[in-house]
Amino acid sequence: MSFRPEDFDAPLERAVVHAREWLVAESDGPVPPAEDIEAVLARISVPLQDGPIEPASVVDELADAVEPGLMSMGSGRFFGWVIGGTLPSALAADWLVSAWDQNSALRFATPGVVAVEEVAASWILDLLELPADSDVGFVTGAQMANFTGLAAGRQHVLTQAGWDLDRLGLTGAPRVTVLASDDRHATVDLALRYLGLGAPSLVAVDEQGRMRPDELAVALARTDGPTIVCLAAGNLHSGAFDPFTECIKLAHASAAWVHVDGAFGLWAAASPTLRHLMAGCSGADSWATDAHKTLNTPYDCGIAIVRHPAALRAAFGTSTSYLVTAETHSDPFQTVPEFSRRARGVPVWAALRALGREGVARLVDDLVLHAQQIADGVATIPGARVVNDVDYTQVCVVFENDERTRAVTSRLLAEGVAWMSGSRWRGQDVLRVSVSNWSTDYADVELSLDALRRAAT
Repeated sequence: MSFRPEDFDAPLERAVVHAREWLVAESDGPVPPAEDIEAVLARISVPLQDGPIEPASVVDELADAVEPGLMSMGSGRFFGWVIGGTLPSALAADWLVSAWDQNSALRFATPGVVAVEEVAASWILDLLELPADSDVGFVTGAQMANFTGLAAGRQHVLTQAGWDLDRLGLTGAPRVTVLASDDRHATVDLALRYLGLGAPSLVAVDEQGRMRPDELAVALARTDGPTIVCLAAGNLHSGAFDPFTECIKLAHASAAWVHVDGAFGLWAAASPTLRHLMAGCSGADSWATDAHKTLNTPYDCGIAIVRHPAALRAAFGTSTSYLVTAETHSDPFQTVPEFSRRARGVPVWAALRALGREGVARLVDDLVLHAQQIADGVATIPGARVVNDVDYTQVCVVFENDERTRAVTSRLLAEGVAWMSGSRWRGQDVLRVSVSNWSTDYADVELSLDALRRAAT
């Protein structure tokens, strides 16, 4: 086979047709998949044929087989699991990333996409009011962003304790104590498990899930040796923000590394009206967020930010005879757990370039506005009650008892007009609403509230 550019024409044209049809269906159709996985498997589970098939036909077959099993996560009425939609500029840029097919590991080898990512990184630091000399790595999602920040923290605190982690590993090392909120996200625990640090020691929270500084002070006083403190910008259920100023001051007084899980909440710093929620957060040592949540870029794109580049590069950097590395700047592979990866930061650049500073602020503000509109509407539904302060993008709703909350959730999801995920928070079942999509508007809010009202009656 030989490379002929015209061979791409027909399959790409069919992909554009199917993509446009999907985006139309996603905007006004039902949210849940029309078919379950067994139905999709029944259609595509065929023996691999002997000979080739025309690429355009393969694209048609794929779209026809898969689309009935797709969730309309880009719908303005999808409020499950803190999943954003996709901005037009970011989607188009992501198509280019696939066409360019660059392994974005080295500045020398792929200067075009690395330059774009470095500019996107500088814009992110500026928008989120984080230290301008921080290192930024583009990873798969918030889980790996947490892993990356905590890996840098582990490297730093063990080095400060006089332990050579690279040469000796963890066996025999001083124990690293990790203090985390009693209401933390599960990805923090997973990241610590991957890093061999074990389960965190838990610190009590207030009624909105914010870490209590007085309890953190007690926990720190009981802790000896290397320490990491994990804080949260945006509680998974309430959307609440930890009191960063007090907690970070306490942690640093004990020489602890402070990591902030800000999967969707870190973007509050980009809004003049919401920036107060992030007061003091810039004093931390590392931060994790998701571009495919609040910023609405395509999957996958997490962002790891570390104030201390030396710790990050010590955790992930290496040198070999065949790599041409930069002497004065970090190469992308030195800031993430991967040698090979797509140019995830390019859609981030496109989203930020299209929105501008004011557009990002308006995007975040609108998400919060729609969450508050939903909360106001819930208050008019008999038996429904919002159990969190709706200061950000999360709304948690309960009915008279757990059984009724589950029943309403089930009926809502079965109808398919809107998708709100069931969860459990502070000892009771809740219907959780996460407003994360740029395209959600007042009409979507009203349609979703009407669907919830029907499910409740």
